[in-house]
Amino acid sequence: MSEEKKTTEKKVPSRRFEGEVVSVAENKTIHVLVASIKMHPKYRKQYTTTRKYPVHDEKNQAEVGDKVVFEGCRPFSKTKRWRLVKIVK
Repeated sequence: MSEEKKTTEKKVPSRRFEGEVVSVAENKTIHVLVASIKMHPKYRKQYTTTRKYPVHDEKNQAEVGDKVVFEGCRPFSKTKRWRLVKIVK
């Protein structure tokens, strides 16, 4: 009774965000500001929230003011879990 066991690897979909670079002060790290629109559950009013993400920029390409796309990946450091995909400008 030998059965072939097929190993199926589940690929976790990576999260992608688009935002504006607000800081390039560190080596190989940029800080990207991402704005999202939320709705209050009771009052049904829309409001904007912002969050800054530390993103790994291997080639130090991005500059302040650039529009960039980044995605989740393995941890690069204590807080850096995002890598730069492309610069949209």
